[in-house]
Amino acid sequence: MKLTMLGFCFLFAAVQYSTAQQTTSNPSATEQELINLSKQKWGWMSDKNTDTLDSLFHAKSMFVHMGGSWGKEQEINVIKTGAIWYKKAEVYSASVNIIGNTAILLNDIDLLAVVGGNEVINPFMVTEVYIKEDGKWKMGSLPFSRLVRPVKMTSNNK
Repeated sequence: MKLTMLGFCFLFAAVQYSTAQQTTSNPSATEQELINLSKQKWGWMSDKNTDTLDSLFHAKSMFVHMGGSWGKEQEINVIKTGAIWYKKAEVYSASVNIIGNTAILLNDIDLLAVVGGNEVINPFMVTEVYIKEDGKWKMGSLPFSRLVRPVKMTSNNK
């Protein structure tokens, strides 16, 4: 019984946290630039536009997925070969925090992907870390954290 109640409390807290994240209201020009860059990135990933992604991803960037973590070269290869096809990211909210030349962007998304030939939809909080070098934003990290909330994406959104 105690374990069930503890699980319920954890679930409730997680749902509250996941729905508390809101789109940055009245974003600055830089915050809006990053939100737009993130939206473009999802499109490039869906289109398997690895040339553009190669220039966006920092040479030392790291990617964390449910099945493992790896660097830029492997992520580009995963996208190019279709090992993971990021078909569609439905973004429900985005927030940006800028610390010096580093930006941390959080996206609450449902991700429709093809993994190992199987189409799946997962709810994620995606943390995008960008570093500004030579006047350009470069992605330094892209971890996916699976959320406990139900998938919001409907068949109409696919």
